[in-house]
Amino acid sequence: MKAIIMAAGKSTRTYPLTITKPKPLLKVMNKAILAHQLEALKGVADTAVLVVGYRAEMIHEAFGDRYNGIAIEYIEQREQLGTGHAVLQCANCINEPFLVLNGDDLYDPKDLARLATTEQAALAKPVDDASMYAELEVRDGSRLVRIVEKPKEIKACLANIGAYKFTPAAFDVLKTTSKSERNEIEITSAVQTLADTSDFRVVATEGYWLPTGYPWHLLEVNEYFLNHFLKADIQGEVSPAAHINGTVSIGRGTVIRPGVVIDGPVCIGEDCTIGPNCWLRPNTTIGNGCRVGQGVEIKGSILMDGAFACHLTYVGDSVIGEHTNLGCGTITANVRHDGKTHMTVVNGKKVDTGRRKLGAFLGDHVHTGIHTSLLPGRKLWPNTATQPGEVVKKDITE
Repeated sequence: MKAIIMAAGKSTRTYPLTITKPKPLLKVMNKAILAHQLEALKGVADTAVLVVGYRAEMIHEAFGDRYNGIAIEYIEQREQLGTGHAVLQCANCINEPFLVLNGDDLYDPKDLARLATTEQAALAKPVDDASMYAELEVRDGSRLVRIVEKPKEIKACLANIGAYKFTPAAFDVLKTTSKSERNEIEITSAVQTLADTSDFRVVATEGYWLPTGYPWHLLEVNEYFLNHFLKADIQGEVSPAAHINGTVSIGRGTVIRPGVVIDGPVCIGEDCTIGPNCWLRPNTTIGNGCRVGQGVEIKGSILMDGAFACHLTYVGDSVIGEHTNLGCGTITANVRHDGKTHMTVVNGKKVDTGRRKLGAFLGDHVHTGIHTSLLPGRKLWPNTATQPGEVVKKDITE
């Protein structure tokens, strides 16, 4: 069986992290989102068809023609004209039943296996508030009747989560599907047609579904994977004067210096230098080639490959891009004085993150001056910098 993974979008909602790379290459627990997806398909699909567009060459370079026993084919979507349009690009290379997955969501392998055994179906997540999702109304237990986009009523429902099983007949339906108000061909429109004309089922998830629509979702996915899948594995050099508690993974070539305290779950990549006298708190991932210096505290954060957190720095609930350097005394504030959830600006609009603790999101190759303070939810675009002692109150985009 083949599985189509839609990975062509630019993903402006996850800026600044996706300015320099496509979202499927963002890492959680030191592995690209796309790698986690392909691993979940092991034993379910033998070929993954990647629909690529934005920075497609980076995906091809990272994964080549095979990953973890799964063959990889690439289809270019030159214009991003909707999810249905993305699937249509694969019509000439698929002549058997197939899966379709969102390129930025992670699905439980067991749920994907259950979905694959159904002739045609959508995977759905039971949720308590239908207003944030597209509701899949069913009858006779699991037969799809109607898709309702973001119903106003707050109620429990089965939410559409962007994973489907189709037969090749779906291509014919997509070819005749009218464009939406956004002038796009939507998969959900084709699914509604299939539900109206045939037996289309809904498969409720029993395991995890982890979307990555916004930057802070990376923190949530990282936390889930660290708590459920991380295995203790220490391959680096650890000083006898360091203290390691809980589940911790340390890669080859990494040096843990005296006075370091690591409270797992924590994942540290290869060729890193940690310490001396620093504290890595739970739900933290440190990429390959990183440096964490004297007196640094990192909590619930992701440092991408090559990131440096210099001495006397605090990083909390943040994502730090590749080869970014945090100058001495850089502080990421992560709690509001009034205890309310954090707001942040996405595409010019304020968005409630729903998080009581939220730090900063820094793109690749950012440099902060000494004693920089970043207010919660602030974002720094790639290759930007701050002045010594600067208080970052707004996103820095240039």
